Amino acid sequence: QVQLVESGGGLAQAGDSLRLSCAASGRTFRASAMGWFRQAPGKEREFVAALSWSGEATNYGNSVKGRFAISRDNVKNTLYLQMNSLKPEDTAVYYCAATYSDYPSVRADWYDYWGQGTQVTVSS
Repeated sequence: QVQLVESGGGLAQAGDSLRLSCAASGRTFRASAMGWFRQAPGKEREFVAALSWSGEATNYGNSVKGRFAISRDNVKNTLYLQMNSLKPEDTAVYYCAATYSDYPSVRADWYDYWGQGTQVTVSS
């Protein structure tokens, strides 16, 4: 059974940094893209970032470009999201996702597996 487990969320102040992790188990995600999405209360799920297996292809949402960085450790089967210069509008539940394809799509329906999410709250 495939599991994606996020960690690293929590409380932060505006301007702080946090690093999210997503540990994958139950299936090798070799040649598979992975990504991060987020959902704030009352809003639709929003694309944050994604990257290919090799890390050579990446996509970022416009609202996080230049502040967030996605990376992965394929030996550890772990995906990361380094979040810098956090803003209150970054407050959301952050979800890790994985797809059979190696294309780092911005579309949520592209992804086959999802984690349970980790809460990030940024105060002003």
